[in-house]
Amino acid sequence: MAQILTKEAVLEALGRVQEPELHQDLVTLNMIRDLEISEGKVSFKVMLTTPACPLRGRIESEARTAVLAVPGVQSVDVRLDSDVPNDGRMRGLVTTPIRNAVAVGSGKGGVGKSTVAVNIAIALAQAGARVGLMDADIYGPNVPTMMGIQQLPPPNGNRLVPAIAYGVKVISMGLLVKPGQPLIWRGPMLNSAIRQFLSDVDWGELDYLIVDLPPGTGDASLSLAQALPLSGAIIVTLPQLVSLEDASRGIQMFRTLEVPILGIIENMSYLDLPDGTRMDLFGAGGGAQLAQSRQANFLGQIPIDRRVRIGGDSGKPIILAEPESAAARALRLVAERVAAEISIAALSTKNDLPINIVE
Repeated sequence: MAQILTKEAVLEALGRVQEPELHQDLVTLNMIRDLEISEGKVSFKVMLTTPACPLRGRIESEARTAVLAVPGVQSVDVRLDSDVPNDGRMRGLVTTPIRNAVAVGSGKGGVGKSTVAVNIAIALAQAGARVGLMDADIYGPNVPTMMGIQQLPPPNGNRLVPAIAYGVKVISMGLLVKPGQPLIWRGPMLNSAIRQFLSDVDWGELDYLIVDLPPGTGDASLSLAQALPLSGAIIVTLPQLVSLEDASRGIQMFRTLEVPILGIIENMSYLDLPDGTRMDLFGAGGGAQLAQSRQANFLGQIPIDRRVRIGGDSGKPIILAEPESAAARALRLVAERVAAEISIAALSTKNDLPINIVE
């Protein structure tokens, strides 16, 4: 007598498939949806925690293999979808749901922090996420130039509407003042501007709000952390000692503010030469050493490439202009790792935090 194929048997098999980064099985994580069985044919959906999941292929393969091993299964149809978890933090100034807010900072200027923030935002949007990019560098807003944006759309009543470029919603002081106009503001005015970027902007629902901070550990970073509960922070550094020392101060600032460190990115790590060798212009391995010494995740290295600068100047970042370049591939991989760390942080802390009633 042939064994009857049941949903319970399929779920038992899928219960042995681990999500590689969350270290729990797909069933326990409630990632299996729409399970159907018809004459030996099994179909189901795996709901990933981010559309930019770096291990989506592995999860799909292991789920398929596990179900095919169940007696009576003839074929398996696995579909992948995503539902980005909310970190559970209350964001009182924001009237629409922002599931995760991530600051991109550094201890000093000139490390390519805005370049990293812009390309990460675009990579997440390309993967299918709803992404906002807030340029919190009030004194030196470079994001509009890098994103090829010159003005904001008309306001929606008394609320600002962010510009949209490459699938990313963008707000920046550079879109609110005349080109080249300096902002000679004291701390309270800076704090007010950052709060307005949160309370007076019609962001809509976002999976990720990426916040490009100004250099250093001054008023903007403090104001942001106080006004917008952050899912975490990313630190961008160069391999050289001076940059690492400044980045270390940035890490300490966020930890003092009780903002989790999602990881460290080493920018301008090396230069690929025509003969196939690499030149370490700013030293080697400093980012990984800093991550180890400060017990933080190392999210990856980004090589030096003049096309990164060209893309930023022209308003078409390298992840779009040269998607197969080594720098673009590295930035895409970094974005996937960032998304994974955000999911891990959200799912590991949300049960201990106040419920976000607007989710």
